[in-house]
Amino acid sequence: MAESKKVVMAVGSGDVTATVEPSNATNKAVEWSVLPDDGSIVTISASGETCTVTAVAAGSATVTATTEDGGHTADCTVTVTGGS
Repeated sequence: MAESKKVVMAVGSGDVTATVEPSNATNKAVEWSVLPDDGSIVTISASGETCTVTAVAAGSATVTATTEDGGHTADCTVTVTGGS
């Protein structure tokens, strides 16, 4: 799962999905986090392997998915255009 993606979005929301491999993994639990974590650029709402990212203001943030089993990570850099 260790990889990095980049997303550009306007103020609004969109989904980011983590794919835990192998496909037959017994524990696919993922914990989501975001930096900066003060909600100034984006906020996140996670449910399993999917995280809804809501862009609040222009800037960049990094959304990270961390597997519960093994602590493997994948990052997604979100650049927000426009906003307040």
